[in-house]
Amino acid sequence: MQSELAAALRAWRDRVRPEEVGLPSGDRRRAAGLRREELAALAGVSVDYLVRLEQGRASNPSPQVLAALARALRLTDTERDLLYVSAGIAPPPQTVVSRHISPGLQRILDRLADTPVGVFTASWDLIFANPLWRGLFGWHEERTGRDGNIIWCLFMRNESLIERTSEEHGRFAATMVADLHDAAARYPADRELAAMIRDLRANSAWFIELWDTYTVTRQISERKTIQSPTVGPVSVECDVLTAPDSDVRIVVYTARPGSVDAEKLDLLRVTGVQLI
Repeated sequence: MQSELAAALRAWRDRVRPEEVGLPSGDRRRAAGLRREELAALAGVSVDYLVRLEQGRASNPSPQVLAALARALRLTDTERDLLYVSAGIAPPPQTVVSRHISPGLQRILDRLADTPVGVFTASWDLIFANPLWRGLFGWHEERTGRDGNIIWCLFMRNESLIERTSEEHGRFAATMVADLHDAAARYPADRELAAMIRDLRANSAWFIELWDTYTVTRQISERKTIQSPTVGPVSVECDVLTAPDSDVRIVVYTARPGSVDAEKLDLLRVTGVQLI
């Protein structure tokens, strides 16, 4: 299995052209594909670990690492499943929340590089954040697991840089819990999702209150003010989009052209992302 995984990783890495992932192609490349250090950076793993994977010397990569490699390599759903099988791990079943970003969706995200964009699962785990998003929120490292789950941070940490009135805060929390209800109903075999819900119920009376009301609500586009630690307060329009045949949520922040807020995002493009 290790040799099959190693061969697949090398073949898929050679297939991805640098310009597809926003990297310069250059004239001094010995191959058209990605360098190991480039793939490692895109997937958030060490170069040494990737070398060991490609040489068949590393065993038992975690599902999280495989998911990150699948996104970085722009794998289709079928190719992603083959990656898991090659690693000796069962592919994620349809009864588990998907963390996969399709190649087509990734190309769309690449074209949104000039505006803050974050991508979340059906249960609101962060699975992708572009440099502008991370710069806007001052995130110096990738948010993984529950640290990157909006609902967990809302109820367990009261963590948010977004200004809201008490009424807006309550409405937002109710919407998040309604989404979690929906995700739990559609993905009954997802153990991590079930465990997070149990932990929320065990530690947050407010969560229990909202969960037990079974409120049905939906996300709406709205204007938000973010207290960015990088460029100060920024007022933006927040739109939550979905892609066909996928239940990932694409959260896009935009500012009115010519506004002070647009100027702050321009500043963030030039200097802010260098601080993360």
